[in-house]
Amino acid sequence: MPTESQAMNQALNNDPRQATDPKVLELLVCPLTKMPLVYDREAQELISRTAGVAYPIRHGVPLMIEDAARPLTDEDLQKLARR
Repeated sequence: MPTESQAMNQALNNDPRQATDPKVLELLVCPLTKMPLVYDREAQELISRTAGVAYPIRHGVPLMIEDAARPLTDEDLQKLARR
C-alpha cells in the first residue's frame, strides 16, 4: 500500500488510475439523470447509460459537467452490454 506522499507523487505524475478512489466514485450520480454511473477504469470515464454520455476523469477528478461529457457511441453501448 503506497504512503500518502507516494500517492500524491503518483497523482502529480499524471497517473490518473492511482489518483482515483473507486469508493468515492460509487457515491456519484449523473448530474443530468440522478442515476448511477459506471466506472470505466481503462478509459478513465464515468458512464451514464440513461443519459448516453461519458464524463471524463482528469488527474483523478471527475468532470461532472455537461460540457465535459461526450456522447456514447454504438461501440461504447456494445461494451456496456457485455458487462
